[in-house]
Amino acid sequence: MHTTQHTIQQAVKLLGVGIHTGCPVTLTCLPAAPDHGIKFQRVDVPDRPTIEATADRVVDVTRSTTLGCNGVRIGTVEHILAALSGLEIDNALIQLDGPEVPIMDGSALPFVEAFQQAGLVEQGVSRHFFQIKESLLHRDEAQDVELAAFPLADYRLIVMIGYDATILESQHASLAHIGDFAQEVAPCRTFSFLHELEALHSQGLIRGGYLDNAVVIVDRGRSVQELACLAKLFNRANTQVTQADMLNSVTLRYPNEPARHKLLDLVGDLALVGQPIKGQVVAHKPGHAANVAFAKKLRKMMLRQDGLPIPRYNINSKPVFDSRQITKILPHRYPFQLVDKVIQLDDRTVTGIKNVTVNEPFFQGHFPNNPVMPGVLQIEAIVQTGGILVLNTVPDPEHYSTYFLAIDKCRFRKMVLPGDTLVMRCELLANIKRGIAKMKGSAFVDNKLACEAIMLAQIVKDKA
Repeated sequence: MHTTQHTIQQAVKLLGVGIHTGCPVTLTCLPAAPDHGIKFQRVDVPDRPTIEATADRVVDVTRSTTLGCNGVRIGTVEHILAALSGLEIDNALIQLDGPEVPIMDGSALPFVEAFQQAGLVEQGVSRHFFQIKESLLHRDEAQDVELAAFPLADYRLIVMIGYDATILESQHASLAHIGDFAQEVAPCRTFSFLHELEALHSQGLIRGGYLDNAVVIVDRGRSVQELACLAKLFNRANTQVTQADMLNSVTLRYPNEPARHKLLDLVGDLALVGQPIKGQVVAHKPGHAANVAFAKKLRKMMLRQDGLPIPRYNINSKPVFDSRQITKILPHRYPFQLVDKVIQLDDRTVTGIKNVTVNEPFFQGHFPNNPVMPGVLQIEAIVQTGGILVLNTVPDPEHYSTYFLAIDKCRFRKMVLPGDTLVMRCELLANIKRGIAKMKGSAFVDNKLACEAIMLAQIVKDKA
């Protein structure tokens, strides 16, 4: 496994159609800075919102995995996430001009080949692994589904499937090393049974499904009229059943291609944990609903181990805003401008930096013989960081100010001293309504929580 973070060397562009929506879509994957993670962006929606690829953002698991935030959705993310995870790509921005990732040939191979052709770049920053330290089990007895995770120093997956169909016998697939993903798992296509097709179509799904982007397994008798109906459904002149009981399908790429595709989906869905995993995962009859439920449990375990999602600060990375740009956004001025730079910003979260120096004016009177940054100024620095987040929602932030309204659940965990670097993270807890923003703010020193609070602020337009 890679020990340092990677991104792609250059932009990747792919065109296709969404398998469920039937919408044509252009997907552009861009390189991203260290600790950016994997994020999706809808460029066809006002304000071009971004959605983090985490299990917390999953809004639908009907036959695929869909992310959503504030009513904006991005469907069928599992195959491209599997490609990124399988190639150990940590940072990328995936832009789409439609509601669904293109299905391509039904596998992860087109994404893998595109990323390999673009080339990978080692970024010189350590990867942040989630080390599974204790066993975890997820079971759905009604569906006969079970997933389990166990401690391991590597990443290993085993999948077993079984159906009430004589055509598709029980199968298993395994991935002993993530480096084998591109060759052993990525080419495996999504599959469906013949009896499911019309029902899925009537539910508004598989509008972009064609017989060249999925393997259709014939699991029951078929009449000439039925095949003619399917030909019309999939816009094909004719539909035939091959000797291998596949509908217009080429030969399977592997004898156990269905099991390998279930493993592919599992790799993609587990990428939503948010960090590369060290552990062994064993799954019996997995599907997107179970995969995502399991990913949520793993993510909770990861956050419990880490305490909080600690923002990572690479001092060599170019900031989103430097101190001069912050001055154009915030009304505060020295010595009360308490944010030196912003290193991350999206529609829900922001990360700011405050370098605490011994010559800060407040140290002259606040415990001068034992200088400690006042707690109220730590909160003020967090509030200003959050102010940049909420002011980012208006087109002319220089004409607005943010005012502190309330604070709740404030806790100071660690003294902040001269020489410390305060890394501040704010996240919106609800949509901004009538100019009121509710945020969770945290500040860290040396990856340890220094203070935290729930804050309420108001955006007010300045008087002319």
